[in-house]
Amino acid sequence: MIAAFDDAALVQAMLDFEAALARAQAEEGLLPRTAAQAIGAACLADRFDIPSLVTAGRRSGTLAVPLVKELTRLVAETDQEAATLVHWGSTSQDVQDSAMVLVTRTALRLLDDDLTTLCGHLLKLGEAHLATPVLARTLLQPAQVTGFGFKVAGWLAPLVRARARLREAAAGLQLQLGGAVGTLAVMGERGPAVAHRVAQALGLAAPAATWHTQRDEWVRLGLDVALLTGSLGKIAADLALMAQGEVGELAEPSGGGRGGSSAMPHKRNPVSSMIALAAATRTPQHAATLLAAMGQQHERGLGNWQAELAEWPTLFLSAHGALRALNDAFAGLTVDTARMRANIDALHGLVAAEALSIWLAGAMGRPAAHAAVEKMTQAAVAQGRHLRDVARDAIAAEPALASLDKNQLGALFDPVAATEPARRLARERLAALQRDLT
Repeated sequence: MIAAFDDAALVQAMLDFEAALARAQAEEGLLPRTAAQAIGAACLADRFDIPSLVTAGRRSGTLAVPLVKELTRLVAETDQEAATLVHWGSTSQDVQDSAMVLVTRTALRLLDDDLTTLCGHLLKLGEAHLATPVLARTLLQPAQVTGFGFKVAGWLAPLVRARARLREAAAGLQLQLGGAVGTLAVMGERGPAVAHRVAQALGLAAPAATWHTQRDEWVRLGLDVALLTGSLGKIAADLALMAQGEVGELAEPSGGGRGGSSAMPHKRNPVSSMIALAAATRTPQHAATLLAAMGQQHERGLGNWQAELAEWPTLFLSAHGALRALNDAFAGLTVDTARMRANIDALHGLVAAEALSIWLAGAMGRPAAHAAVEKMTQAAVAQGRHLRDVARDAIAAEPALASLDKNQLGALFDPVAATEPARRLARERLAALQRDLT
């Protein structure tokens, strides 16, 4: 991802735009074909002193100005007339935006590759643990028994949606070409045809109009990347919590110094979760800059699209770093199903309180059943007994409950049976997500 947004990659993308512009103008009869050939021959990034261009760009306010100047000089070495036609009818924001679109296309492919891999890891993990009981936790406290496969399906779903949105966005990446104020005035009536040819040559969509200061679709793409990073942060948060030593239900891969501590040899730190959480934590600020920059002045903005350009690569770097980190984690994830079961058993049946209340409600009504189970849970905690045993004694002491089938009581506290609703939903959801991935 660093290479995708590297100065050399951006400069080459700008030169690709200039070469495509010259060819399109020649095809429309706006300049000689020999001039287009001379311009295209000079559009190779390795012929430019890129650090010097960057330094000059600081003074001019845009990399496009020194780049066009140096391109003109190189073209003049072989064709003086062609040099006068470099960048003709275009403007600095045209080449800068179009280049950013081109490198973003590369960035989106990188995201798609690693996102597809992560989705594959989660799909396989979810299918393998459809019937694995695990504690569901609400407000960071044990709530009920759910299925680990159901939990994984919840992690996977937003990633599948993000993948679809980003693929759609990649297919709709648009050329920027409008000239000084977006009207293509210098090229006259041939302007739209030139724009269409340039877009086709670069493999981009031809927009209905220039988008110099109408950045909604572009910003939406950035926000989709930010949303993806947020979803990765949610997965990382759950993974880190389940990997805590006191919980011990999951563990990231270890060995070779991975997750080690400089002071405590026993530690196994969840470094993949840490990287993804760090990315998700800093992403909202970058996304907010994109939104803040949308109030652009008139036909060309001052300071806002420049701020946007500065934030754009960081969004993709964060998303890609989080994806890579989580792929490392899930490629070698340890799932301790025995510890999951032990954590459930350690609560002595309290997580089945709702199921017990519903069962009792059939004989004594819901309000009374709720009150009765509340007392039972208090007694179970105070006496250090299993809720099942407390309930059995309470039922035996209450003549009004004599009609209840006592054999059903044990089934209420079976973690595997409690997983069934989650297993059924997860199976259907994973199958649907798999179809969306193919």
